[in-house]
Amino acid sequence: MNEEPLEEWARRREERRAASKGRLRAVPLAEGRHRAAHVEPDAPRVIQEWDGTEWETIGVVENLDAAKALLYPPQPAKDKPTEWDRPVSGPGKGRHRRTAPTEEGR
Repeated sequence: MNEEPLEEWARRREERRAASKGRLRAVPLAEGRHRAAHVEPDAPRVIQEWDGTEWETIGVVENLDAAKALLYPPQPAKDKPTEWDRPVSGPGKGRHRRTAPTEEGR
């Protein structure tokens, strides 16, 4: 049986814990167990952050939509180039026409 040295295990464990620090979650403030997020969308939510050992409360929001806006902020849109090099289509109609040969390819 190959056992891993304790130092390697401890290093991997610390890497996993460090990677998860700062993770956020929203917990509904409703009676009973924590259920799926969609069950009570109008219930207020507690926003918690993982500090590596336990969840710490950092705020409260009024409903599921506000929690989603906080947990999943919109990503910046990538700029698309205004013009791109596309192959020149040959004469004719239809979507299966061949592209025209370029000056270099002749």
